[in-house]
Amino acid sequence: MDWIRALDTLRDQGHPAVLVTLTDVHGHAPRDPGAKLVVSAIGRWGSVGGGNLEAGAVARAEAMLREGLTRPEFLEFGLNEHVPTVHGRQCCGGRVQLLLEPVPVRPTVAVFGLGHVGYEVARIVSRLDVQLHLVDTRSGVLTAEQEADLRTGPARIWRHQPLVPEAVLELLPAGSHLVVLTHDHAEDMAICDAVLRRPGWGSVGLIGSTAKWARFRMRLQQAGHPAVAVDRIRCPMGLPGIEGKAPAVIAISVVAELARTWVAAGVEPSEPVRRPSVG
Repeated sequence: MDWIRALDTLRDQGHPAVLVTLTDVHGHAPRDPGAKLVVSAIGRWGSVGGGNLEAGAVARAEAMLREGLTRPEFLEFGLNEHVPTVHGRQCCGGRVQLLLEPVPVRPTVAVFGLGHVGYEVARIVSRLDVQLHLVDTRSGVLTAEQEADLRTGPARIWRHQPLVPEAVLELLPAGSHLVVLTHDHAEDMAICDAVLRRPGWGSVGLIGSTAKWARFRMRLQQAGHPAVAVDRIRCPMGLPGIEGKAPAVIAISVVAELARTWVAAGVEPSEPVRRPSVG
């Protein structure tokens, strides 16, 4: 797998990485400017020249990953026998500069229920550079035009029509953000129960009134879930103070709360690539 596909795969699978680019060469060096290397906790792809140069770049990239750094860095390496080294000498005689760029993961969002509010939530989220899972047990819940509209954004979209919605949880990476607003309170409850049996979610929001949440909270505790775990589910979800019952207004509130969660966790979606206008 080349570095381009590796970087895309890592982002899809939720693994942060560092992209190392050889930006400048003075004198002789084993690679020309533009050579690239991808470093992650699970592997490396590409090369910027091997030897002490590459080993030093990998060591710094791995440190950036461990420390959760998000700002790019420049590194310079001398390639002669007089330069102190840790991983062996390179005597090409040149000097090189490297750019190390942390590449964040794409946040994963799963929308359970594609009714009026669910579709509006999905529509806004689809305009972000995220992994978007759309889950509904009903067939034909989205029109062809609605689905086509969702796919015009930069989000990577998966459609699921499972027999039981909670089955999709097994397909989602740790840290996923869950928005639960199905057409059936029994499905909502089953999802919440399954969510609490597998910790490690980024956030979990449930649509509903305070009365609905009081019933759900009691039933979830009766099922054996500790109150502190149950209370990690946000219900009613959405930013407080945004009034209105129109599906689009509710969706704005829900996605605004998601955005605040992403910023706080340092996993804000990156700027989507702008498509050139035609004509």
